[in-house]
Amino acid sequence: MNDEAKRKQLRKYKAFATGLFVLMAIIFIATTLLQKSNPSHWVGYVRAFSEAAMIGALADWFAVTALFRHPLGLPIPHTNLIENSKQRLGDNLGSFVVSNFLSPQNIRPYIQKIKISNFVGEWLAKEKSQEILIRNLSDIVLDILNKLDDTSVSQFISKKVSEMTDDIKLNKVVGNGISYILEKNDHQRIVTNLSKQIKEYIIENDEMIKERVEKGSYSFIPSFVDHKIANKITSGLADFFKEIEEDSQHEIRNLITQKIYEFSTDLKEDPKWDDEFKTIKNGLLKNDKLDEYSSDIWTSIKKTLMKELQDDQSSLKGYLTKNLNEFSQNLKTDENLQNKIDHWVRVTAYKYILKNTHQFGNLISSTVGNWQGKELSEKMELEVGKDLQFIRVNGTLVGGLVGLIIYTIANFFL
Repeated sequence: MNDEAKRKQLRKYKAFATGLFVLMAIIFIATTLLQKSNPSHWVGYVRAFSEAAMIGALADWFAVTALFRHPLGLPIPHTNLIENSKQRLGDNLGSFVVSNFLSPQNIRPYIQKIKISNFVGEWLAKEKSQEILIRNLSDIVLDILNKLDDTSVSQFISKKVSEMTDDIKLNKVVGNGISYILEKNDHQRIVTNLSKQIKEYIIENDEMIKERVEKGSYSFIPSFVDHKIANKITSGLADFFKEIEEDSQHEIRNLITQKIYEFSTDLKEDPKWDDEFKTIKNGLLKNDKLDEYSSDIWTSIKKTLMKELQDDQSSLKGYLTKNLNEFSQNLKTDENLQNKIDHWVRVTAYKYILKNTHQFGNLISSTVGNWQGKELSEKMELEVGKDLQFIRVNGTLVGGLVGLIIYTIANFFL
C-alpha cells in the first residue's frame, strides 16, 4: 500500500471516530433538552452514556493527537511527542534492531543458509553475463589507464628496475644460466651445429685453402704437391669436424663442456667478473637510457592493453571468456570449490555484520534523527494512525459504558 492509499485510509477512520464523537454530542444535546420536558428515566441513562462517551472520545483524541502534533496547535507540555523525541526514538530504534535482530544467535541461521557459488556459477555461464562482466572490467581498466600519468609510471618503472638491478649480481646470473644449459646438455646442439657449419665451410672453400697453401709454400715445390697437401688438409679438417658432429661422446665435446664449466665457475666466483658486469650494466642502464627504456616499455604495454581492451574480438577478451567458462563450470560441478567459496562468504559476511552492528544502529539513529520532525510524525501517523483511531472509538464506547454504570449506581444505591 502506497502513502496515498494510507492517507485515504487514515482519513476514513478519523472521520469515523470523529463522527462517533459528533453523534454522542448530538445525543447529549438532544437528551439534555428533552430531559427538561420529559422526566422519563431512560432519558437520563441515554444522556449519561452520551456525556461520558464525549469525555472518553475527547480524552483519547487528545492522547492520540498529542503523539503527532500539538492539539489545536496549542504548545501544551508533553504533546507533539514524536517530533520532540525523534532523536531518542532513533537511538532506541537503532539499539532495538541491533540487540534483537543483529545478535550472533539471530543472524547465524541465516548466514549458514547462504549458498552463493551455484548462483554465481549459473550467472557466469550465461554469455550475456560474461559480456557484461568483461565490458565493465574493460571500461574500469581503460579508465584507469587513461587517468594514469605516463611520466610518473615511466619514472616508477625506471626506479624499480634500478633498485632491482642494484641487488642483482649479473655475473652470477649469467654463470648460473650457463650452468643450467650445461646440466640440460643443451650446449651439445650448439657444438653439433657449429661443427657442421665449419665442415661445410671448409668443403665449400677448398679453393681458398689451396691458394693459401700454395702462397705459403716454397717456390721450388711443384703446384701438384701443394694441391695434394691442400686436399689432405681440407679432407682432414672436414672429417675431423664431421666426427665431432656425429659423435656425441667425442673428446672435443667433453673438452668444450669442461672449459665451459670452468668459465661458468669463474664467472660466479672471480670478483673481476663482478666488476666487469657492473661496468657493462652501468653503461647500458644510465639514468637517461633507463628512463628511455622505461618510457618505451610503458608506452608499448599501455598501447597493447588499450588495443586489447577496446577490441571485442581480442585475444585477451577471448582468454578471459575461456577462463570464465571454465570457472563457471567448476563452480557448478566441483563440490570442494563450492564449499570453499560458500564457507568464505559465510565467514566474511558473519564477521563483517558482527563487526559493524553499531554502524547499522547509527544508520537508523542518524536517519531518524535527520528527518524533519513534522515529516517523522506524518510517517509514523500513516503507519499506525488507523489503528490509533480505534482507541478513540473504544474510548467513546467504553467511556459511555462507564458513565452509564456510574449513573446507574448513583440512582439505585446513593
